[in-house]
Amino acid sequence: MSKEMSADQLMQRIAEEYEGLSKQLKVIAKYIEEHRQTLILERITDIAQACEVQPSAIVRFAQRFGFSGFSDMQAVFRDAFAPAASNVNNYQKRIRSVIATQDTPLSNTQVTQNFIAACQQGLDELGQTLDPVAIDKAVDLLVKADNIYVVAVRRMFPIASYISYALQHTAKRVHLVSGLGGMYHDQIRSIRENDLLIAISFQPYGRETRYCARVAAQSKAKQLVITDSQLSPLSRHADAVLTVKEGSAFAFRSLTSTISLCQALFIALSYRLELVIEETRDAGAYDD
Repeated sequence: MSKEMSADQLMQRIAEEYEGLSKQLKVIAKYIEEHRQTLILERITDIAQACEVQPSAIVRFAQRFGFSGFSDMQAVFRDAFAPAASNVNNYQKRIRSVIATQDTPLSNTQVTQNFIAACQQGLDELGQTLDPVAIDKAVDLLVKADNIYVVAVRRMFPIASYISYALQHTAKRVHLVSGLGGMYHDQIRSIRENDLLIAISFQPYGRETRYCARVAAQSKAKQLVITDSQLSPLSRHADAVLTVKEGSAFAFRSLTSTISLCQALFIALSYRLELVIEETRDAGAYDD
């Protein structure tokens, strides 16, 4: 059974059975959740040292979930995650791979058209797979929130920046958790029970975003998660989960579907609030 298990399925099982684990196994579970994209590069002794447990505890953890040992469990992550490298190197490898598989060089127009087609495909899939219940719940959370905190890192940061900008056109108090100056802890610490965290993260799920989600859960704040899978670690404490499968071309994932979903959420919220943006009071120019 373990050999047929995917990395996402394993993480889902770990999440479901987490409360029943011993203290040592809980430490190992948290480590695997936070480092699963690099787990294939690590030795059992490295993980044991990081978790402050004996290597035998790592073996017990693997056996707890149906594997013969650590190596058997580690293999599950091999297909799901490539070895970590810098974004620049990853992008270079992707482009070189595309060039190597083409019989003739593509024109600039062909490259552009192919990528646009992938974006369109992603939008079509988004329209076909939207969950009406999840959308209604997401808008309800936005309507009822006293404060709205928005967090996303790296590739998804522009999405967080946009939705924060859009929500500023409502009367809601909106906070972009940018982490500027390493201030993630300070920017999220004031979130409270009647507030909402919008967490946006796709595999391999930014650790900063997961940290903010944990703080929100501890503060009993509501959470709206935009991610690529219901099995995402961010889904664990979410009150509403919206999943997006982005189109991909030349091994690059689009942002089109995610930004469109966020725009749609803002429009739906505006409709619920009977908001007329043009009637927002103008405070005057900067030098008035």
